[in-house]
Formats: sequence, structure tokens, C-alpha cells
Amino acid sequence: MSSADPSSTVTSPKTKRPLGGEEATAGALKGGRRPGADDAMDVDEQSRPDMGEFEDEFEDEFESEDEIIEAGVDGRPDAEREAEEKSAMDVDGAGPGTFIVGRTKLEPGQILSPDPTTYDMLHSLTTPWPCLSFDIVRDSLGDNRKVYPATMYTVAGTQAENARVNENQIMVMKFSGLSKMDKGDAGDSDSEDDDDEDADPILESKSIPLNSTTNRIRIHQSPSSGSRPTTLTATMTESSKVFIHDITPHLASFDTPGSVVTTQQNKPLSTIRAHKSEGYAVDWQPSNLHPLGRLMTGDNDGLMYMTTRTDGGGFVTDTRPFAGHASSVEDIQWSPSEASVFASASSDGTVRVWDIRSKSRAAALSVKISDTDVNVASWSRQTTHLLATGADDGAWAVWDLRQWKPAAAGGGKGASTSSTPIASFSYHKEQITSIEWHPTDDSIMAVAAGDNTVTLWDLAVELDDEESRDTAGVQDVPPQLLFVHYHENAKELHWHPQIPGTLVATGNEFSVFKTISV
Repeated sequence: MSSADPSSTVTSPKTKRPLGGEEATAGALKGGRRPGADDAMDVDEQSRPDMGEFEDEFEDEFESEDEIIEAGVDGRPDAEREAEEKSAMDVDGAGPGTFIVGRTKLEPGQILSPDPTTYDMLHSLTTPWPCLSFDIVRDSLGDNRKVYPATMYTVAGTQAENARVNENQIMVMKFSGLSKMDKGDAGDSDSEDDDDEDADPILESKSIPLNSTTNRIRIHQSPSSGSRPTTLTATMTESSKVFIHDITPHLASFDTPGSVVTTQQNKPLSTIRAHKSEGYAVDWQPSNLHPLGRLMTGDNDGLMYMTTRTDGGGFVTDTRPFAGHASSVEDIQWSPSEASVFASASSDGTVRVWDIRSKSRAAALSVKISDTDVNVASWSRQTTHLLATGADDGAWAVWDLRQWKPAAAGGGKGASTSSTPIASFSYHKEQITSIEWHPTDDSIMAVAAGDNTVTLWDLAVELDDEESRDTAGVQDVPPQLLFVHYHENAKELHWHPQIPGTLVATGNEFSVFKTISV
């Protein structure tokens, strides 16, 4: 049994050391380069466990520090010996072939485990119920943090079993003790650091009771007269209601001894009842464009409603919906630069761009981008004319909005045009469930899919002629693919805006990780 995935190993449950929930997490295709022959990893009993990652399997036979041995001294022609070496490290279609996380099926008795050399940080954290959606809360601990153990704050909504729906909740959480990956090199750190690396992460939570599953949750932070910004959550539920809560006291309670969250503070500030069906599309307008808070929500009937926070702290929902999609609204993204513009992605295969100043409430642009559902979208904060989308067929793409033109005056239902993406990928074979631009690098993307993976991509990578000739048996792996992280039932991911390169993903559990690739 062999594997060409350089950042995962396949082990037997009888010999595998328990990793506290991390045994199903594996990274791959690291370092921004295509896997070559030297990436092959043998996992049978003939493997040399003491071999370094970049050590030549045949080096000791033909080289030494003290002598120079001419090629061919073993009595065989150089070409024959070189062919044997290449065959020994070949990862093409012979035998089990290249192991690709998310595609290659494990054989009975095998388990994926992470290669610690490919992660700077890797932790799994479990909540009482799985969470379909979450968001990361900006904190006062500073930007560009690189110190371990790390701390972060998040908020999520649960998906309890049908018979126990009343156990659902909004979970305001603090993750702490997020240590750097212990790569087994004790010589590089002192004993105090070793203690930090060996410690388990800590999950603290404050709960807000709900009687429905959370489909999507998003936060908004606005300046306040106090030391902390006001942090609001918008929670769209299976019941079709949207709840707005102030979780500022919940966050403060983690770091304020003796602080208690009252029952009154758990009650919603506002409940939006405009929707007649459940939905998954929720987005707050960026706080720099609307500090108080402006919210757009979309439902399975294809309708979107705008809710605005007033100067007095109340919320007003405009009863006139933005309509035009022929099917459910799957995602909404406000423009990061234009205060009146937002985009919506729908299961009708279109993305529409809207101007809230329009009295007709019709779309300004409608572009057919997929023959399947468009599940998710992400608007680049760095290059504001770029929009990324992910679809139900596993394809994801990047679009230049400057190329989109109206198909007909007024747009609206049926008035769709087509466009060509500036980049598109069909690596994933299951639905795309989440997509997000890196917060500071507009060439880096993170994508979650129904194949139990989170993938990292560098759009700036291009193949040269030599690389394109030597595909190492993985012709269907794009050169832009940097890393493959295994995450069971991956539903949503977010980059941490203050801890460079750190990602959080949710599915059956939470995964917090930073790879060596980004």
C-alpha cells in the first residue's frame, strides 16, 4: 500500500496513537509546488521510518562524504540503474496510485492521520451539537498575531436532533490554549514551550437558547462609547425567523471575573418575521460603510429583505423585498466599497447584482454562471471588482465584475447574460459549501466542499513548460492547489482576520489550523 500524499499517512487503528479527534485531519500538496516523485510516501512494512522527508532513498548506496564514486560502479549501465530508481519512486497509475485526500477511498482498517510537518497549528474542538454556521469575532488582542498559544473568539449556531430541537442554542465561544504544532523536535524549544505544546486547547462558551436550528449566523461590530465595540449577531433559522442579539456582554464575561450574563441579555434585540420560508443567505454591510448595522437576508422563496438599525438602537425591516431569482437565495455579499450595492447567489444558477436605491427592487445585473445551484459567494476586500463563487457541481470560479453587462434594461427575472470567469476549477467533485478570500492576499482562496475537504489555493501560481511535462501522475490536480485538509462534513470556513494564515472550519466539529503553505 502506498500513498503519494506528502502530508497524510495511512495507519492501522491498532497501531495508531489517538489524537483526540485529530485522527481524521490531513493536509496535502504543501508548499505551493506540484507533487513530484520525491513526494511518494510508502506505508507498508518496507518503508524506512527513519528516512527524512527530502532524503534520497538510495543515497547511502551510491554516495558518501569521503569518496566520489563514478556512476555505473555497481556493474549496471547508468540508464538501467536510473530507470530502477525512477520506478521505485513512481506515483503514476500503477498499483494503488496517487492518494488524493477527498477522492481516494481508504481501504478497510485504514485511517487518515495528519502529517505534523505540514501544519504550524492544528486543533479539533467539539461542541454538544454540530454547527452548520459560525463567524469569527474581532478582538482587542492585536492584529498580525504570531504568538502561541493563540486565543480567539467565535459565535456559532447549533443543529440539534429533530427530537431535541429545543436544545438548540447560539454558542458564544472563546478558544484558548491553541498551541503550535508539536513536530517532535524538542531541541528547538525550552521546557516551558513544550508544556504549552502538550496542553489541550480550551473551549469556553456562553449559550443563548434557541428553539430552531441555525442555518446561517453572521456578526456585525460597531464602535461604542465603552471599551468594547458592540457586537451583534444575525441568526437565520429553520423556522424562517431571523434573530438579532447583542453578544457584547457574553464576550466580556470570558475575561471579566464575576461577570454573569442575565436572562434579559439572552433575549433578542429584534426578530425579523418578514420571511415566509427558511433561508441561508445572511450578510451585514461592512461597518465602515454602515457603522450602526444594515442587514440583508434571503430565503428559499427567492426573496430578500433589508433591515436597518436606527440611531435609537431599534431595527426596521423594509417590507418590500428584492425579488427576481427563480429559486432560493443561497448567499448574499455586500460590496466592500459601494454602500448601495450587494450581490446574491441563487439555486437558479445566477448571480445578481442589486442597488438598494432602485425603487423597482429589480436587479441591475443578472449573470448565468452555472447549470447547477450557486451555493456560496465571496467578494474580495482587496480587489473589489473580483467575486468568487462555488456551485453544487463542485466547480468554483472567480469573476471580474467589470466584465458583467446588463442583458436588458431593468434586468429582472429572465434577463440574464453570460460571462467567462477569469479563473475556474473543477477539482472538487462534490458541492462547494463555503468559499472565502484571504483577508490580506487577494491571490489566496480557501474552499470547503462536500468531499470532506478544505482546500487552499494560490491563484498566482502558473505552470512552466517543464512542470507541465512532468505531472507526477496527478494530471487532474491543478498547480494552484496548495493544500488539502481533511475535515469531515465541512460546512463553513473563515480566515481569522488577526492571526495570519489561520483558518477555522466547522462540520462535525471545529477545526483550527494554520498550514506551512500560507
